[in-house]
Amino acid sequence: MRTLNISISDSEFNKLGLKQDELTFNDLIRHVRKELMRENLNKCVELAAKYGLSEMTMDEISKEVKAVRKNAKSNH
Repeated sequence: MRTLNISISDSEFNKLGLKQDELTFNDLIRHVRKELMRENLNKCVELAAKYGLSEMTMDEISKEVKAVRKNAKSNH
């Protein structure tokens, strides 16, 4: 097994929710993925609010999805 040293700032360390200075590669990947998912979710929420999608009900969203799918099928 090899050891890899990576330097990150204190703010990055805290942002990733790290608690110790030594961790496995899989643990590092898990923490990074978790943070990326959180950032992507926040971006989705921002875009939904920007375009008024956050006001739609689940029924309205389902109807929109069905309409888009139907339109896509008819164009092929």
